[in-house]
Amino acid sequence: MNLRSFFDKNPKVALAFSGGVDSSFLLYSAKRNKATVKAYFIKTQFQPHFELENAKRIAKHLNADLRIIDADILSYDDVIKNTEDRCYHCKRALFSIFIEEAKKDGFYTFIDGTNFTDVESERPGMRALKEMSIMSPMRECDMTKNQIRELAKAVKLPTWNLPSYSCLATRIPTGTIITSEDLERTERSENILFKMGFNDFRVCCNGNSALIKVKSEQMEKAKECLKDIETALSDDYDSISLDPTPR
Repeated sequence: MNLRSFFDKNPKVALAFSGGVDSSFLLYSAKRNKATVKAYFIKTQFQPHFELENAKRIAKHLNADLRIIDADILSYDDVIKNTEDRCYHCKRALFSIFIEEAKKDGFYTFIDGTNFTDVESERPGMRALKEMSIMSPMRECDMTKNQIRELAKAVKLPTWNLPSYSCLATRIPTGTIITSEDLERTERSENILFKMGFNDFRVCCNGNSALIKVKSEQMEKAKECLKDIETALSDDYDSISLDPTPR
């Protein structure tokens, strides 16, 4: 199967849209293959503001129909407990909203940007997608992350080289209750590091301490800037350390 044949068989689809490279390329492909497609971005406390801006930007770039839905993910007890299967409960909650709202708009085929590189055993949320009959066209077509990036680059999608970005909840240790305060300070801290020139990193919190995880190619820069980072993040954390193992 390829994406053309997928959209020939499924000419009207609702897309769970994040604005990242995978869902952006899938939105592009749906439109290129003349499918009727509507993108749905569900905004929760787990997404930093820049993800919403990216989603708006790429939808405008593709002249695509985008609907933004606000959801209070912190109202779900099974999510904020932050157990090992938090991602499963989160996906169940958000995709239930997605399906409900898409049906109101007249859509009954639901897709997402999961690709062939995504390993099911490492992504508990993929179990929820199966249970809810969410189709993943690029996974069905055996398309890997690298292939998608190359294809997105070839068609000049501005998201082709965006780093993968997991939600803010992943910065909080499993078993620690997720609060809006921790999510907000995580976003503040990561915004500061973005402005300092870092990319593809994580600021993980544990109480009043933060562990910064960066790629190997930015480790030296992080070591050189550590004092500046400590100062910049001092309002939110008592101590800052670098993870010696690169991401």
